[in-house]
This record gives sequence, structure tokens and C-alpha cells, in this order.
Amino acid sequence: METEGLKAIGTALAIGAGAIGPGIGIGLIGLGALQAIGRNPETESKVRTTMILAIAFAEAVAIYALVIALIIKFA
Repeated sequence: METEGLKAIGTALAIGAGAIGPGIGIGLIGLGALQAIGRNPETESKVRTTMILAIAFAEAVAIYALVIALIIKFA
């Protein structure tokens, strides 16, 4: 295979594999937050704040995967 083809495959694998974990993690975070608010509605503001912070950390992992994919593509 040519170098460009291998770079395209590497880029696709890097962002594809790097997005699976954060996608599942964000879904589980949302599930847990909705269950917590359903059980105790008075704590909605605290749960929401913690949920948004956890989602931001999970999304950071996807951004790292994107950076790696871009390095592979343009290196």
C-alpha cells in the first residue's frame, strides 16, 4: 500500500477507537445523573454540575484522539 493509504487507515483507526470510550462514558454519565436526579430531585444542581464536569473530562479524551489522528494524517 502507499503511504497516503496507510496514513488514512491510521487516522481512521485513531479517531474511531478514540471516540468509542468517551461516547460510552458520556452515555453512562448521563444515565447515572438521570437516575440520581430521579431518586433525589433536590440535588439536581449539584448532580448537574458534577455531570458536566465529568462529561468535559471524558470529551478531553476524544480531543486527544483527534489530535493524534491529525498528527498521523499530516506528519
